[in-house]
Amino acid sequence: MNRDGDLAALALDPGYRAVLDGLRAAPRRWLVTGAAGFIGSHLVEALLELGQRVVGLDDLSTGYRTNLDDVARRVGAEAIERLDFRVGDVTDADAVAAAMAGVDVVLHHAALVSVPESIDDPWRAHRVNATGFLNVLDAARHAGARVVYAASSASYGDDDAPAKVEGRVGRVLSMYAATKSANELYATAFAQAYGTTAVGLRYFNVFGSRQDPNGAYAAVIPAWIDRLARAEACMVHGDGGQTRDFCHVANVVGANLLAATVAPSADLEPVFNVGTGHATTLLKLFDAIRDALAAREPERANLGGARRVHGPVRPGDIRHSCADVGLAQRRLAYRAAVGLREGIDRTLGWYLGGAVG
Repeated sequence: MNRDGDLAALALDPGYRAVLDGLRAAPRRWLVTGAAGFIGSHLVEALLELGQRVVGLDDLSTGYRTNLDDVARRVGAEAIERLDFRVGDVTDADAVAAAMAGVDVVLHHAALVSVPESIDDPWRAHRVNATGFLNVLDAARHAGARVVYAASSASYGDDDAPAKVEGRVGRVLSMYAATKSANELYATAFAQAYGTTAVGLRYFNVFGSRQDPNGAYAAVIPAWIDRLARAEACMVHGDGGQTRDFCHVANVVGANLLAATVAPSADLEPVFNVGTGHATTLLKLFDAIRDALAAREPERANLGGARRVHGPVRPGDIRHSCADVGLAQRRLAYRAAVGLREGIDRTLGWYLGGAVG
């Protein structure tokens, strides 16, 4: 096992160790959509380290072959041979059905994930996120495969609860949120009509290695790491008092493995929050990244004066977002194995050329 990888962090928790050992003892065939993307490549890496056979599907519109090259370096030549990577689009039903052949579990992570981009191009958001998901569900139904899919905390919309609970949602605020909410409805309808098993994981603000720091819609942590490393000012949309539940990708890997292996039952909840249960303001996040970078590279004496610049709030953004993970803890035995500060340090190590991720 890669001692710096996601599995190494999960294996410190006895609950996760039992799941990891079970998968090693009884390997399965998995399909990971969005396999060359940020979260998808972490799932591929973990599955290969566990001795599983993996089909990867990605159209490479936002995923990168370099992510899979990084996976290959980390897992080794023997393990990467168990990956069957295919360039394909989830909006192509035939490509999805072909990739699904013989698959036991699907981890569906192909998506258009940008809130602003979904507002700019609602039809593309619908095609990728809604039609693509329907293709995955239908192919999984015919293959008899379990589906674990990336839902989103964006489905909570304008719900003003300080901690988001699965059964309570507000009005959605973007086309991205609408498509992710539609995914949950389709998953429930398929379960009722066809008896399929589909578990949604409402991710909060996931971060970690291989997350793209570039572009207009880059996630805040890689964007700020990139700018601080180059001694450039960091953009804060709004006053910085917004709160988010920043969740390291190792926790997401763990949640997927738990959802994929939990015993099926008629009363298995269809969707679970995946976060840490702790809220952090953007201002405190900025300080945490700056301080972690200064501690890792003390020669950067000018980091004490690192600057923030404030711009307008982005359309579709919500003010406060934090996960109540009680349901996932009770039903999936989920734990956030990596907290914010450890996650930032692991992420910095990757972006600055170290071994950790």
